[in-house]
Amino acid sequence: MASLAAFKKLYQLAAQRKGGEQALAELLGQPANDKAVANLSDDRILAAFTKKIFQSGFVWRVVENKWPNFETLFFHFTIEKILMMSEEMLEKKASDARIIRNYTKVKTIKANAQMIFDHQVTTKQNFAQFIADWPNENIIDLWAYLKKHGQRLGGNTGPYALRALGKDTFILSSDVEAYFRGHNIIDGGLHSKKNLTTIQHYFNEWQQQTGYSLAQLSRLIAFAHGDNYVQLSTD
Repeated sequence: MASLAAFKKLYQLAAQRKGGEQALAELLGQPANDKAVANLSDDRILAAFTKKIFQSGFVWRVVENKWPNFETLFFHFTIEKILMMSEEMLEKKASDARIIRNYTKVKTIKANAQMIFDHQVTTKQNFAQFIADWPNENIIDLWAYLKKHGQRLGGNTGPYALRALGKDTFILSSDVEAYFRGHNIIDGGLHSKKNLTTIQHYFNEWQQQTGYSLAQLSRLIAFAHGDNYVQLSTD
């Protein structure tokens, strides 16, 4: 059971490591806003998925620097235009030196555009609203949906994309994983259904007890454990 005492210990550790409560509050940031997520256009959803796919296992800064070229080459991720791209066009764009040349990842752009399009056709609901409406207390099932229906959105890629879009979610970083393993809360595969359900339960209880968002709680764990010693100036 996720106790309030365990949360308070995490909070105290994080505050000590980050230079006090004020500095910690700045690092934790503000809670996500699902209403803002609902107002996003389909192209921004696809762009966020694509950016996180390319950043996965790669230097994030390099992807960020090249991102304007991605936007230009892929029609600013307009779903209809992406779906009209032929295999030959995808291959050609994947070899363009202005972006990161990885054909396997480039192919996910069209595949994930298809996921977004298919959802809209089937449900008559835009994908941003679908994400915004998903209950945060069961965010692991949204992760599972993206993994099943999209491409290369499993592991932490889907959650990182959701967070980039403004959807509240925890992230299973190495520090967060270490906390749950170190306290014998989970064992075995991190992404097993049993472990994900257990972790979700802990986050839900802490959220109810403290009022912090899922993202703030996972940051708090990361700040309290592992090798993360970043500290804001209090000047």
